Amino acid sequence: LAARAPFAGRVNLYAEAPGVLLVDAGRVDAINRVDESVTVATLAPFAAVAARGMAATVKIIPFAAPAAAVAEVERLAAEGGPLARVAPFRARTVGLVMTRLAGTREAALDKTARAVRDRAARIGAAAPPARRVDHREEAVAEAVAACVAEGCDIVLVSGASAVVDRRDVAPAGIVRAGGRILRFGMPVDPGNLLLLAAVDTPRGAVPVVAMPGCARSPKLNGFDWVLERLAAGLPVSGADVAGMGAGGLLKEIAARPQPRERGAPGSPGPRAPRIAALLLAAGQSRRMGPVNKLLADIDGAPMVRRVAETLAASAAERPTVVTGHEAARVRAALDGLDVGFAHNPDYAQGLSTSLRRGLAALDGGVDGALVCLGDMPAVRAADIDRAIAAFDPGEGRAIVVPTARGKRGNPVLWGARFFPQMAAVSGDVGARRLIGENAEWVCEVAVDDDGVLRDIDTAGALAGWRGAAGGG
Repeated sequence: LAARAPFAGRVNLYAEAPGVLLVDAGRVDAINRVDESVTVATLAPFAAVAARGMAATVKIIPFAAPAAAVAEVERLAAEGGPLARVAPFRARTVGLVMTRLAGTREAALDKTARAVRDRAARIGAAAPPARRVDHREEAVAEAVAACVAEGCDIVLVSGASAVVDRRDVAPAGIVRAGGRILRFGMPVDPGNLLLLAAVDTPRGAVPVVAMPGCARSPKLNGFDWVLERLAAGLPVSGADVAGMGAGGLLKEIAARPQPRERGAPGSPGPRAPRIAALLLAAGQSRRMGPVNKLLADIDGAPMVRRVAETLAASAAERPTVVTGHEAARVRAALDGLDVGFAHNPDYAQGLSTSLRRGLAALDGGVDGALVCLGDMPAVRAADIDRAIAAFDPGEGRAIVVPTARGKRGNPVLWGARFFPQMAAVSGDVGARRLIGENAEWVCEVAVDDDGVLRDIDTAGALAGWRGAAGGG
């Protein structure tokens, strides 16, 4: 740290090189308790600092401070080594192992590799080309061992699926490569599913980190805290990770350049996402014959009303119903419910036109939209709430798709970042193709009921519903 010239009773201290700030917090507190006229403020311990970035400041509050107070502060600052210092980032080589499953898109792996390269560049580390292997224990072991053998100082493993316990594919592969697990799970959010391990070699222990899914995002998360310390040559133990909980809720902090969530003005901390509900109810029901299926009786009420009631009972915001064919009758069927309406005069041109009208009617401050079909009365409010609970774009879960028996269903929850793409879709297929094009953002949520798979679009399906025991 280098001190600048005093000005207005203050001296600022700046980092001479990028690295991690080490602070003797106990002595800083002791100094600030000596006398109210003398204050010392620093960045948080272990904060990453850039070259020439301010790391601390000393401020004399009044025009003069008592000589005895200054002497005592000087004594405290001089004893026990530096009060604050920067552990500079060292030249490091970071190896990356990425696993893939049959459905993994190369574009998703490319995105992860870019995120790691960018992080490596910020800490002055080299990142050779990543190893892409099958999501198998043996493949992970071979790739990790190869990184260690080539002299990598840090090895990162990005799994095609999240690590769920110490015997999952990634940790099992690390152990097979000669590693030992130091800690699984960290009290930092995002970053909970980080796994820390080490492979012992003649040149010392090589840290191996199985990355949490949020590490694919450039936003700050717990993985950054671990990687920065390792890059500065600081040991990171399981106990160190356990000690990161105080201040570990990173969902919304002022120091973050791009907060993932915005609360109301003046409200601290994270907030629940605002999820709009779009109920598409404009279709002509051509496969049903002369009957408008949305008005068909389902357990004593029109089908569209059953769906609207489910949405109203969920954690989604007030539903917006897109009408078209027989709009007046559909509105009448929803009489008394707290819903909004958007009319689509182009409903005959396909589902995409209703989607476009519905998105245009939404409040611009929503974080996502749940797109619901009016012919799916078996969807439960609990299923919708599970999807909303899973939604977290900052951790890569920006498209949430319910599944039952391994099959994808509806409704799908879309993050607001996709609204422009959804509005550009044409025809009668909705936004379904965008799921495949943005697979790296997709999160599947398994539910224990087939309601997310069942639509009633034919007379036979309607008869089957009515004939089923306890239908609905």
